[in-house]
Parts: sequence; C-alpha cells; structure tokens
Amino acid sequence: MNQKLTLKEKVGYGFGDFASSMFWKLFSVYLLFYYTDIFGISAAVVGTMFLVTRIWDTALDPIIGIISDKTDTKWGKFRPYLLWMAIPFAIIGVLTFSSPNLSLSGKIIYAYVTYTLMMMVYSAINVPYASLMGVMTSNIKERTSLSTYRFVFAFAGSILVLAAAEPLASLFGKTPAGADLQKGWFYSVLVFAIIAMLLFYLTFLWTKERISPPKEQKSALKEDLKNLANNKPWFILLGAGVFTLIFNSLRDGSSIFYFKYYVTNQEAFQLPALNIAINYSTLYLVLGQAANIVGVVLAKPVSDKIGKKNTFLYAMLIATVLSCIFYAFKQTDIFLIFSFQFLISVCAGSVFPLLWSMYADTADYSEWKTGRRATGLIFSSSSMSQKLGWTLGGALTGWILAIYGFEANMVQTLDTQFGIKMMLSFIPAAGALLSALFIIFYQLNDATMLQITNELDTRRSASLAATKQQDPELSL
Repeated sequence: MNQKLTLKEKVGYGFGDFASSMFWKLFSVYLLFYYTDIFGISAAVVGTMFLVTRIWDTALDPIIGIISDKTDTKWGKFRPYLLWMAIPFAIIGVLTFSSPNLSLSGKIIYAYVTYTLMMMVYSAINVPYASLMGVMTSNIKERTSLSTYRFVFAFAGSILVLAAAEPLASLFGKTPAGADLQKGWFYSVLVFAIIAMLLFYLTFLWTKERISPPKEQKSALKEDLKNLANNKPWFILLGAGVFTLIFNSLRDGSSIFYFKYYVTNQEAFQLPALNIAINYSTLYLVLGQAANIVGVVLAKPVSDKIGKKNTFLYAMLIATVLSCIFYAFKQTDIFLIFSFQFLISVCAGSVFPLLWSMYADTADYSEWKTGRRATGLIFSSSSMSQKLGWTLGGALTGWILAIYGFEANMVQTLDTQFGIKMMLSFIPAAGALLSALFIIFYQLNDATMLQITNELDTRRSASLAATKQQDPELSL
C-alpha cells in the first residue's frame, strides 16, 4: 500500500499548482494595484470587496470538498474536476482583468461579480486538486516528495507571472497614442489563462487515484463533520495556515506599493530590444519566488532530520525576526532589501510543502481514529484556512492603505509611507509569530505517523482480503 510514484506523475501533479499559482500570484500581488491604479477603484472599497467575496468563497470550499467526496466516476473522485473546470477557470480569469468602460458604481459591481465568479471557479478546481494528493499514495515520505514537486512548480508558476506580467502589460499596452495598460493587462492575463488551462489538462492525464474510502463506509456527512470537529491536529494546522497566509499575502500585496510609493526609484534596467523597463519590484518579487523554491527544496531534507513540526516552527520564528528588521531599511538600502527578501522567502517557501503534507497526515489520523475517510472534506476545510488567511491579508492590505491616507498615482505622505513599511515588516511578522505559536501544539510527529500508516495498511489489506473472499472474481 505504500505506493511509489513515478517522476511523470509527480511532475504532472506539479503542473496543477503551476497553473493555480499563476493566478494566485496575479491576485495576491497585482489585483489590488490593478483595481486602484488602473481600473480606478479606491483601496478601501477593494479591501472590503476582498473580505466579502472571499468569505463566501472560503465557506464554499467545504461544500466543494463534500461534493467531490461523493463524486464517483471512471476517473476517480477528484481528477474529473481538473477536466471540467479548466476552461471556465481560464475564461473568468481573463474577465477579472478586463476593464469595461463603466461608471464608478458599475466598475465596483463588475469587480464584485467577476471576482466572486473567479473565486468560485478557483475553489471548484483547487479543492479537488489539493485533495488528490491524499489519494495518490499513503507513503508519508512520498507525500512530502509529492508536496515538494507541487510547490517547486507552484513557485515556478509564480516566477513566470512576476517576471512577465508587468513587461507583457507594457508590451501589449503600447499604442500610437501612448500606453494603454488596461489593454496590456487584458492580453497578459489571456496568455497566462491559456497556459493554465493546458497544464490542468496535463495534471488530469498524468495522475492516478489509488486510495479509496473503506469499502464498508457509507455516506454520512454528519458523522464526517463530527470527526472533523474532533480532529485536534487539523484544528492546529488550520490556525497555523491562516496566519501563514496572512504573513505571505500582506508581504505580496504591499510589495508593488512599497517600490512605487516608498522606494520611488522603480526602474532597475531596460531591455533595449523591446524598449521595456524592468522595475525593482519585478526583480524583488522574482527573487522572492526563487528563494521560495530554495525553501521548498530544503524542506524535505531538513524535515527528514528534525521533523516537519520543528522545520515549520523554526522557519516561522526566523521569518518573524527578519521581518521586524526589514522595517529599518531606507529607500537607498536596495542590497539589504533584496537580501532580506531572499532570506524571508526561503523560510516562507519551506513551510508550504510541510503544511500540505501534514494535512494529508491528518486525513490518515482521522481514518485511523474513526474508521472513516473524508479526504475531500479535510482538504477543502484546509483550503478554507488558506483562503481565510489570504482573505484577511488582502483585506488588511487595502484597509491599511486607506487608513494611512493612500491615494493612487499621487506622491504619498510620510504617514502613508510609514503604513506601507509596516505592511512589509511588523504586521506580517505578527502573522508569522502566531503561526509558530500554533504549530508548537501539533502532535503528529513522524514516528506517530509511521505507526498510524502501518496500522492503516494492515486494516486496508485485511479489508481487501475479506472483500476478495466474499467475491472470488475480484482475485482474478
């Protein structure tokens, strides 16, 4: 039962998060900036919109998980959603970055509708995608390896967006009359949407579901919800996940504003062939994603030595200290700004593969303790925590800008610059510290999980043998 996965299957699974992460990064880094500086909506309105739409989306995740748990097709429970939702994901993603000529109230309504639809489609494809890891293998080290592939590809997708989004928007937005950034962003996102759609199809084709609920298990949502409510390790990861995402989304969402309105000297160098300027913000964000990949790669060997829990804990504590120091940097401290971005991002990158691997462990723990398996419900509820952290982080970014008097495309006051600095230092540091405090109480260490996995394998083998004895044709 401890299935080994092929390289092709790990790469195929990674493609799914490459696709998702392109849009996750578009939303977390550029969407607030797009709405305020290009589409023309105030930061306070956008912050509230993020909260309202994402709370609904967060509540939707467990519903998608329950539905996918009940799905039964020749392709499995979770893979079909990659096939069914790839095209809607691409279409609505492009519409979210479209700029119809509307009144201010019309723009706000349009933003609410398209962003709400986008988050619904995002849930419909990503909850099953995340759940898929829990049924591809029961081998805990293979899961960590699979999670590592997932996040290497996730951060690679983020790097593609961060490296190409602004240059592509500038390139596509060129007109004889000057720059048309609304047009530029539309065509840039269209490129990313086509890539995402194709990669989701490859994930569907190259992966396989192997673990099913116990044969005798009957559908019982009330029982599954009760089991989830009693799954203490899952609750601890829920808290850690929320504050980890607040930490990351605050730093991501404020980066563009930090360089445009605090550092102010944006242009790093020119690409003469295309006559496109590469900004410090682009280099900063790309460096962060490259460092995230370093963290992902380090996560497995480090966690093999000291355990997933300790790796997570130390990474978040180091990120807390480094983020606090970040506040002291002046506009001219470019080398220090970039150096600390690299170090903080290594810490952040190491956490995510561990977090999702640990979620898979809580699904096994629940089955071991209760005799029932609800992979989709556990992963969707886990995804809910990610969305909640992202929601709070995104809303806080907009609100903090508004509180400190931010006005788009204007020279900012010293108070506003102070707020922008806080959004990249002390405020995310508080999120990292709270995440570390939660993980202190997590009890499913590697030795415990090995015992649980062995006992589950014994149960599954016994169940399979009993089934074959009752129906000899299954042995043929």
